[in-house]
Amino acid sequence: MTDETIPLPPASPLGRSAPPPVTPGGSLRLGVVGTLVWDRIVDRDARRVPVEEWGGISYALEALSVSIPAQWVLQPLLKVGEDMSGRAVEYLQTIPRVETEPGLRIVPLPNPRVELRYREQSRRVERLEGGVPPWTWEELRPLLEGLDALYLNFITGFEMGLETARHLRESFAGPIYADLHSLFLGISSRGVRFPRELAGWGAWFRAFDAIQMNEEEFALLGHSWGDPWQLAAETVGPELKFIAVTLGQRGAAYVAAPDFSPDPRAWPATRRTLGVAGASRSGRVPVADDPSAGDPTGCGDVWGATFFGRLLAGDGLEAAMARANRSAARNVAHRGARGLHRHLLGTLGS
Repeated sequence: MTDETIPLPPASPLGRSAPPPVTPGGSLRLGVVGTLVWDRIVDRDARRVPVEEWGGISYALEALSVSIPAQWVLQPLLKVGEDMSGRAVEYLQTIPRVETEPGLRIVPLPNPRVELRYREQSRRVERLEGGVPPWTWEELRPLLEGLDALYLNFITGFEMGLETARHLRESFAGPIYADLHSLFLGISSRGVRFPRELAGWGAWFRAFDAIQMNEEEFALLGHSWGDPWQLAAETVGPELKFIAVTLGQRGAAYVAAPDFSPDPRAWPATRRTLGVAGASRSGRVPVADDPSAGDPTGCGDVWGATFFGRLLAGDGLEAAMARANRSAARNVAHRGARGLHRHLLGTLGS
């Protein structure tokens, strides 16, 4: 595995001014980058009827809508295939606090569809069909105006290239949280996804303030390094400040820079500065209740969305992680993403 060096792009006209402060009664905007996918979920129990429903970034949007503070609204930055655009808009309008304009783009291509065939509770075969083009910097740049924070989730891994991510980091003044998930997945000629090492991982890491991956993805970093936890400890600093690693039924772990602040609005201040002296810190927050069986699809997305949403709400680090653990565990009892926000609030039966 190599840590590729990518030159920084020139400064954008957006500048690097500080994000606006929270004002009483004001509205803050969280941009959400990902892919809206139509899922077909095949349970390991062949007697159960497959579920077909919206997935992908839907899980994160549903979870964010109930975890962000009251003064925030959600602005998805999504490309949707023309064949499912009407259904997509109709669905997005069912999620509270989501504003579909101006970030929704309809493209004349088939919308991504994913078939998930579970072999075990947390092991599956994933096959992707269709797809929309990645965001270019020229397309994305004007949509950043008026946004105060960004949540990125690499649902397909094709949401944007590294060059666009670096332009984004150089130009956007607010905090950036990224779930790297499918950047760790290759794709065969038949659309089957398979795990792979992340080429240029160092440049990808430096493009964001905080990142998330699951335990299997995290282990891929150790193939050439030897110990992914040592790698993480030596990687966090003034640029990448925080790494979250979801552990399934065991909760989640983290590695944080010595001066890490749980307030995302403080994250941009340390970019391109010298690191402070001291060791990184790490920890694990276990799941409070006994894990239950069910559909694990979207648990990582729900975890990250809840975690970042609660940090924006002012929760401490481990309190936000504990809340994320509870939401991800509750997601297991809900199949598909539609209506998940009500389920996470406890207004739907388990």
